[in-house]
Amino acid sequence: MTVTALSSSAGSLWTPPLPAARYRCAHELLSEERAAIALYFEHRSQPGRRSGLGDLREAHPLAPLLQPVRDALDLMGSTRRDRNATQAVLLRECLDAGTTFWAWNRDHWLDVLGRHSRAFRARNQGRVSQSVRIEIAAIAYLHGWFRDILALGHFQRDTLARRVFGDDAIDAAVLRVVEPLKQWGYETGTAHLSCLGEALLRNESPHLEHLTAERLDRFRRDAVAGKRSLYFQLAKALAVDGILAAPLPVAHPIEARADALIAEGVATPWADWIERWHRTSSLESRDHLRLHLYKLGRWLGVHHPEIHSPEQRTRDLCAEYVAAACRMRVGDYTVRRVDFPRAGQRLTPRSMAAELVAARTFFWDCQEWGWIPRRFDPGRSLALPRSIKGQIGRKPRVIADDVWARLLWAGLHLTENDLPRAGRDGLQGAAYPIEYVRALALVWLFAGLRSDEIGRLRVGCVRWQPPAADDDDTRPVCLIDVPVHKTGVDFTKPVEPEVGKAIEAWEAVRPKQPQHVDRKTGETVNLLFVHRARPMRREIINGSIIPTLCRKAHVPTQDVRGRITSHRARATIASQLFNSREPMSLFELQAWLGHNSPASTQHYVAITPTKLAKAYADAGYFERNLRAIEVLIDQDTLKQAAAAGEPWRFYDLGHGLCAYEFFDQCAHRMACARCDFYRPRESSVVQLLDAKSNILRLLQEIPLTDDEKAVIDGDLVAIDRLTAKLADHPTPSGQTPTQLHRCGAALCSRGLTRDST
Repeated sequence: MTVTALSSSAGSLWTPPLPAARYRCAHELLSEERAAIALYFEHRSQPGRRSGLGDLREAHPLAPLLQPVRDALDLMGSTRRDRNATQAVLLRECLDAGTTFWAWNRDHWLDVLGRHSRAFRARNQGRVSQSVRIEIAAIAYLHGWFRDILALGHFQRDTLARRVFGDDAIDAAVLRVVEPLKQWGYETGTAHLSCLGEALLRNESPHLEHLTAERLDRFRRDAVAGKRSLYFQLAKALAVDGILAAPLPVAHPIEARADALIAEGVATPWADWIERWHRTSSLESRDHLRLHLYKLGRWLGVHHPEIHSPEQRTRDLCAEYVAAACRMRVGDYTVRRVDFPRAGQRLTPRSMAAELVAARTFFWDCQEWGWIPRRFDPGRSLALPRSIKGQIGRKPRVIADDVWARLLWAGLHLTENDLPRAGRDGLQGAAYPIEYVRALALVWLFAGLRSDEIGRLRVGCVRWQPPAADDDDTRPVCLIDVPVHKTGVDFTKPVEPEVGKAIEAWEAVRPKQPQHVDRKTGETVNLLFVHRARPMRREIINGSIIPTLCRKAHVPTQDVRGRITSHRARATIASQLFNSREPMSLFELQAWLGHNSPASTQHYVAITPTKLAKAYADAGYFERNLRAIEVLIDQDTLKQAAAAGEPWRFYDLGHGLCAYEFFDQCAHRMACARCDFYRPRESSVVQLLDAKSNILRLLQEIPLTDDEKAVIDGDLVAIDRLTAKLADHPTPSGQTPTQLHRCGAALCSRGLTRDST
């Protein structure tokens, strides 16, 4: 009895191109087959008669038994030596088992093939090579008798795939998958070929189009740990080729149990409302807000289990929740175990504000979308109390100048020896090229960009502009194009030339990479920081770049303000630009940081005490607004002079004294016209006052005009200008400076002076 051979397993996407032959289906060996096999091995053991199966005819007793094997060997193009050895092994196994090989189950095939190559050689007493094992496995695969590739242990899967699918099919797959990986920077080798062969064999098809993301993810989970990354790379190449919609995620998807834990302790109706809001909201922070909303649901479950819908919320309930949020402690109303040092402590003011922000956003959206009636104003009913809000201030976490200077030095002098090594023994080399790491480090140190903006920079983002004609600096200006960011559109900003040089050095060695979709704009672009077809992860700065720089600079990864993170560089650079010797104005700094409002910029700048002290000194609050004139007081004649109406207080003008009591109101005080109240320095009265030992010298604060300040500062032009301005202004004695000048000239012509009178 014969039947048509079944050459593929159920659900297979591919049918082996075996001839449409009819094979016998009996499982037991016939007596003549047993005798023929025994005779074959008897002849095989004799010298000079190593084979008797080369020219089997249809009348031969073993022809029906070996027909499936011979058809598969013909399809694979096996050599004569491998054909004879393969048939000999299978015939011996049939004789020992007493059944045909298509009757063997999975366990028997595993015994024949061995769970590893050493077991196969031991079973055959070392008389056959590893290639015979591959031949037998290929025969079993082609006929659908055994296709559990993983059970065979470690061997080159691509060798078996070539025997099964043919060299042309495997070469085409390698060209579409392995070659792009090599261009992207992967060090491809036999491991990638073996992984590709394993994926095709497990998928039971040589066509890459038959691979799906679900199957690849299942293959990756079943593979050994060292091969899972290879499946990730394989999926990446298939995604770029358009076979997969997206690459496999780096980690396995979160299990359904984790999603169930999020809603633990929350009433089902409330959980449904939260998930409905999460599906509808377009906020980027909706995942974070959802966690706070589940805390709100657990609080309701404890204190108000009768509330099942947002429609039941009232102002009184909102006020109660505001009070509860302000008294909440770390770990309250959470499902995960909190075991860090702050567990049980009171929430920080910012954390309290975050709880209320989530509640306000949720109720605002539900009301705006018409899901619930407007029973209260979330902005007022769920507002943060003033006492808590007052504790939240602008406090940029600036890195200390000495630490920042060391990090800058480390970034400028970064070498390949400073990079962390891959592998447990550290002998596999750096995971990223030094040009990639240096460019990324300098952008973080000098450009003042967010980590998301750094990761979304595009190839060709650096431009050079020649210096202006009137600029003393002859270096070209380096401009960098920043993509659409958190709060605004794309813009261009100047950076240090070292940043541009480092980026161009990376672009010069950057392998050709596939384009990626910008997660902000949805455009397909060439991202700058892409290695091995994988865009830069935002965690690489905090997890790798910063620790590398700190290790080279011999500084700790945290200071009194906390851990050194990616965003702290932005605040540090902004504060240094604002506190420099020739600082940027607030509006210039706003444009450089890309903020839409100067209020946002103020969160990044901190005026240093040094700059504040210098600014106070430069303002000249005391010197520029209040000038002191030295006052001489004769305490001996104070009472007598006051009673007789004589002057008792004199103002020292340097070249003489002034006895005018209201000197601070005199318009001629800084350009004395030498009226009747003037006492020249050469007079005897002045000499007598200077000689007295009990003269008290005081400072009187007198407000000065701008012209008088210039006179005090020694401006000769200002002196002439002030004198000309007061030429016709009356002095305290009544005469004008012009009249006093004429009087003095007349006296001089008569040979008289004021002292002589």
